[in-house]
Amino acid sequence: MAEEGTDVSAFDSFTVEDAGGEKQAKEGSGQEAANASEPPSNSSSTAPAPAPTQSSSAPQAQESESSGERLQTALERQPKLSPAAQKLALEKGVAISQVKGTGPGGRVTKEDIEKFKPAATAAAAPAGAAAAYEDVPASSMRKTIASRLVQSMNENPHYFVASSISVSKLMKLRVALNSAADGKYKLSVNDFLIKALAVAARKVPAANSSWREENGNVFIRQNNTVDVSVAVATPVGLMTPIVKNVNGTGLESISSQVKALGKSARDGKLKPEQYQGGTITISNMGMNAAIDRFTAVINPPQACIIAVGAVKKVAIPSESEDGIEWDDQIVITGSFDHKVVDGAVGGEFMKELKAAIENPLNLML
Repeated sequence: MAEEGTDVSAFDSFTVEDAGGEKQAKEGSGQEAANASEPPSNSSSTAPAPAPTQSSSAPQAQESESSGERLQTALERQPKLSPAAQKLALEKGVAISQVKGTGPGGRVTKEDIEKFKPAATAAAAPAGAAAAYEDVPASSMRKTIASRLVQSMNENPHYFVASSISVSKLMKLRVALNSAADGKYKLSVNDFLIKALAVAARKVPAANSSWREENGNVFIRQNNTVDVSVAVATPVGLMTPIVKNVNGTGLESISSQVKALGKSARDGKLKPEQYQGGTITISNMGMNAAIDRFTAVINPPQACIIAVGAVKKVAIPSESEDGIEWDDQIVITGSFDHKVVDGAVGGEFMKELKAAIENPLNLML
């Protein structure tokens, strides 16, 4: 653009080519063709289609039709709804755009949100593909177990005391007794632990007690006999059949009772009197070598349960040439109801249990 008052005659000879127009474009395309390694071919599958020949007549312009109404924003195009409906939609996670309003002027009401049922959009699982999950109805036994354990955790202030206990002597005694049995019986480590539990419970009777609230009276019941509930895994859940009067029962009888009760529990043939009651409980996961230790939930209304881990080889100092020797040890953790058993009393019970296990000949008396 020439400024006002200047001479424009200097631009008389200025052409389109001087501005880099059509002629320059043609020269550039010719130079690019000359630089190509091979001439372009229309036979290639990747070659661009030839440009169509332009028609001599230009296409006629068409105007878009307009309704004459004011343009709306995306928010304005959303269905109208009442504040109550909007709040309910947010709470239920309902997309307003999917709800058909039945109010005046298509207004979405609270009732529309409540009645809305989203269309199923999830595709069916391919044939042969595993389902993402499966809902298994809780059995009456599982419901009972859940109720009792929740009750125990809510009502019993648990505390836990653990002790590492040598079982080297116990295991040697077990081998000797089983070798002399001539097949009449086969004692397990658990049989010895049940007997030791009864010995410790007799020496610290607070652990063999229970908290009671009956007819408006609150008291602690201290049991004179030791009835040991033995935790047994069954297809329907954990059961605790009872070996009764353990303090007056020998190892052979304990072993046979545990085997018979365990089989009845797994077969679902336990009678109520065989699993209802008990004064103290043992839960042994020692058959699983991966379990070093664990804690167990008290079996109400009892005040104590012991949890037994697997037997492990532990190096201990010795006067041997190597300076160490290997000892078979287990970790037993006692769970106590603090309403009944104070911390010092729980520690005393674990001390007596440790002494009984580490001196197994006393269990024969």
